[in-house]
Amino acid sequence: MIDIWNITKEFDGNPILTGVSESIRKGEIFVIIGPSGQGKTTLLRILGLLQKPTSGEVLLEGKSLTHVSETDPVRRRIGMVFQNPIAFRESVYHNIAIGLRYRGFGKEAINEKILQKLDEIGLSGYENRKATTLSGGEKQRVSLARVMVTGPDILILDEPTANLDPVSTEVIENLIRHYNKELGTTVIMSTHDLMQGQRLADRVAVMMNGRFIQSGTIFDVFTRPCSVDVAKFIGMGNILPGKVIRKEEGMSVILSHGIEIHAIGDIPVGTQIRMAIRPEEITLHTGPDRWSSARNVLFGTIDAVRPFGIISLISVKSGELTLSVQVTWQSIRELDLKPGVEVVLSFKAPSVHIMPEENDHACL
Repeated sequence: MIDIWNITKEFDGNPILTGVSESIRKGEIFVIIGPSGQGKTTLLRILGLLQKPTSGEVLLEGKSLTHVSETDPVRRRIGMVFQNPIAFRESVYHNIAIGLRYRGFGKEAINEKILQKLDEIGLSGYENRKATTLSGGEKQRVSLARVMVTGPDILILDEPTANLDPVSTEVIENLIRHYNKELGTTVIMSTHDLMQGQRLADRVAVMMNGRFIQSGTIFDVFTRPCSVDVAKFIGMGNILPGKVIRKEEGMSVILSHGIEIHAIGDIPVGTQIRMAIRPEEITLHTGPDRWSSARNVLFGTIDAVRPFGIISLISVKSGELTLSVQVTWQSIRELDLKPGVEVVLSFKAPSVHIMPEENDHACL
């Protein structure tokens, strides 16, 4: 539906976007993730026709959007919701109605559509309230209704839940799914919330240094990061240097900090690599557990226990190698896990993800 061809953008000679290319399919939820200041908002504003690129081109179903006029009807096919909710100093009703009035809808049609949207966003009965008096989550719902009441084909969302509490975030996410699945609206959104990206996205792209470093399905990006930078951003946790020292039973044996680690992959002996192991892929044992099914078994000592939400990350030293393991609070209490306790770590060869040693190259 949308083709992005080598988009660049500069402000006062400073490059913000440095060659962004991607194709976005009709009816999908395409989520852009990445650290702050990497160009996500600038790209969305270009796609929303609020800014023009310095070079490159954006096509909508084959038609260029790069130089459309202020009155081009194609603008009506695109709606955008920003991170900070916009609330005009009028009633909720008038806030939602503005786009319909510009499009020349009559009073009866406007009233019918607004009442339907208020019910849809869970704010029935709020039509006469001042929009500026609503909570942040309610204002964002009104902003979303203001856009969606006009029936756009493409909905662009710039971190729409960044300032909202978990309950309001869930409401907005449910509305996004509704508009996408029930109405067929193509959704393009950015988010800092990696879990939100995993909950919503059909496909996801990682933006760093003004370009897409990696894009693909949630499984591809979150389990097979193409570089160290991506692995760090998505929270792989354990990123280790290593060198392939031999092949064994169809696997590569990698030496890292004096310890041999088995991984799936046909990598030439002598290759310097980086490998990533998710903390949740590692099992921690304190007794005579059966870990024989795991190819990798390491003996070590707990170095630190760090709370991390409803779980904790346990740092374990095995010789010169240090690994983080994800463990529940209940397990920590039951097993009396604390610094100095000797443990065994096990993880399977497929849990070891191998990446190139370089960490700054796009691998689309």
